[in-house]
Order: sequence, then C-alpha cells, then structure tokens
Amino acid sequence: MTPTPTLVGSSPAVHSLDGDITAAARSDAKVLITGESGVGKEVAARLIHSRSLRRESPLLTINCAGLPDTLLESELFGHVRGSFTGAYRDKPGLLQSAHGGTLFMDEVGEMSLRMQALLLRFLETGEVQRVGAERFSDPVDVRVICATNRHLRGRIASGDFREDLYYRLNVIHVHIPPLRERREDVRDLLQHYMRSYSERYRVPIRPFAPETLDLLSAYDWPGNVRELKNVIERLVVRAESTQVMPTELPPDIRFTTLASTPAPSPGNGPEPLARKLYHLMVRDGGNFWTVVYEPFMSRDLTRETLRLIITYGLEHAQGRYSALTELFNMNRSDYKRFLNVLRKHDCLVPFHSFRSAKLGGTRSSADAADAAPDAWAV
Repeated sequence: MTPTPTLVGSSPAVHSLDGDITAAARSDAKVLITGESGVGKEVAARLIHSRSLRRESPLLTINCAGLPDTLLESELFGHVRGSFTGAYRDKPGLLQSAHGGTLFMDEVGEMSLRMQALLLRFLETGEVQRVGAERFSDPVDVRVICATNRHLRGRIASGDFREDLYYRLNVIHVHIPPLRERREDVRDLLQHYMRSYSERYRVPIRPFAPETLDLLSAYDWPGNVRELKNVIERLVVRAESTQVMPTELPPDIRFTTLASTPAPSPGNGPEPLARKLYHLMVRDGGNFWTVVYEPFMSRDLTRETLRLIITYGLEHAQGRYSALTELFNMNRSDYKRFLNVLRKHDCLVPFHSFRSAKLGGTRSSADAADAAPDAWAV
C-alpha cells in the first residue's frame, strides 16, 4: 500500500496549497492541478483523495503523455475480447476499476482531440463504452482529478485543447508554485528527504555543511522537488564524509549557483568574486571551463576578474602556467586551449614576479619555456 504523502514546507505558498487541498477534498467536484514538471502534482492528488470521503476506495493513476490513442483508450475504458490483436479476454478500464474512488489523470494536456472528446462524453454521462463493445455500461461513480504542466488556455487558442473539456475539468483549480518561488521550503525538503532516504538505505543521517546549505538554497531547482529528491538520494547512497560537503554536489548546482552570483559592488572591486571562484576550483574541485570560462563568455565576469583569478593561480604555482591546468582541474590536453583563451582576451598575466623568488635570478631552459606561454606554438 502506497503511504500517504505529506506536504513539506513552512512557506505561505505551502500553507495556501494545504488549504486548497483540504477545500477540494470536501466535495466530489473535478479538480485541475497545474504546475511545472516535478512540483508534486501527484502528491496533491493523493492528498485530496486521502482527505476525502473516498479514501477507503481505490485511487488509480494514469499518465496520458506518450500513450497512443488506442492504448490510452483501452487503459481508460477497457476492451472486449477480440477487439484488437492481443485482446484475448475482456478487460475493464481504469474508470470502471476506480468505481467508488478516484482516477488521477496526469499530463491531460497531451491528449489528442479524439481522446478529449471521449473523455468529455464520459464526464457528461458517466457511461463507459469498452473498445469493441456495442453498448455502454451502466454509469460509474468515479472522481476525476487531472493535472498538467501545460498552459491549457494557450492550447485552446491554438486549437489543441477543447474549451468545453477545459471548463469540465477546471471546477476546482489547484496551482502548485515552482520551488524557486518558495525558497524557504528548500531546507525543510532537504532535511525531510535526507531522513527519508537515510532510513530507506539504513545509513546514518549526515548533516549539511553550512556552505552546502547555502548553495542548495540559492539554486533555482529547474526540476523542482523531483530534482531535489534525486540529488538527496544520490548524496545518501554515495556518502563521502560525515558532513555533506559542496564537492559532493552535482556540478550544475555548485557552478551554476556561483556563476549566477551577482558581481560585487563597484566599491568593493572584483576581488571577492575572483577569490570565491578561485576557491571553488582549488578547494572544492570545480573545473575552470565551467566555473570561470562559461560565465566569462556569457559576460557575467569581467577581464579584470579573470586576470585576478589567473594571478591567484600563478601565486600558488610560483609562476608556472603549466601547473594551472592541474590546479584548475583541467585535463593536461587543455593546456594550449587554456593559453589561447587567455591570449585572445588579453588575460595573460606576467609571470616574472612570481618566479623571481624561487629562481634566485637563474633558471633552466625548461623553466624558461614553461614560464613563457607566448613562446609556444598554438
């Protein structure tokens, strides 16, 4: 038996959503749940069912996306023996199987116009005609809850969705906002799923390092709660330390978050951001091409900031440009490309001051070649 889901979060949006779900559960009216992919539309549908008078009856679900008309029609309405190749026996559809309960139809906006017409007729009469049958069955008692990540009014305007079906489905409208619009819920969700997956895999619950929580809270979560769950499950399965450190996070979270960090105010200069990105590579394992090059090419970083990052690297590497490939977590084969980028954008920093202390005024031919990137053919 599938456990009843819970709403996690303390934001005003979650409190409002909880109220909408409770109100929808008081009646048998049809419900249309909208929101981006991954926000938890099926969770909302299950909560509506579990709080309703139908909670002792079945809740059945179907995803309308990707199913051809013939298969979707058979799944919804059932079929009789011999109605098509492979129909070896009579089979009831989900609408009849959910009699007395609830049917949740996800991605209803993907249905063809033909299937929309069949669904509309059922909603108006309650009668089911199985594929291949000559007559309709007796009316069934089933509550229909639909969900979509599409803008149905836009599809109505383009002729891809029936307006009369839209009004049939949209008796009660429940909208779930994306996670980026309720960031105060992120930490609650992180802790909830860390506990949940730790119990499932029977491993100790690991706390998040403060800098890890900062990165996760600042991330936009384009995949919403579904993406967050996947990230936490991966962190639990691949535990690397007693705390969840930034280096364990997927690159798109570590680097996208920092790359989108606003540049420091003019009064502070570029140093804070340069230091931040430098430490992200040297300390946290970030790659130059993702952490620095991509935001630089997107004009989110200035030449001055890039030169500062190279300066910090040369200080650490004592003037050796070749050592920066390893320091900045690049492949050794990226060396010429790296120099090309710096030369093209006038970001080659003179190395002499970083070498003089080490070399004491003399240097070998190998040192000289390594310290003079302009001498290489690229």
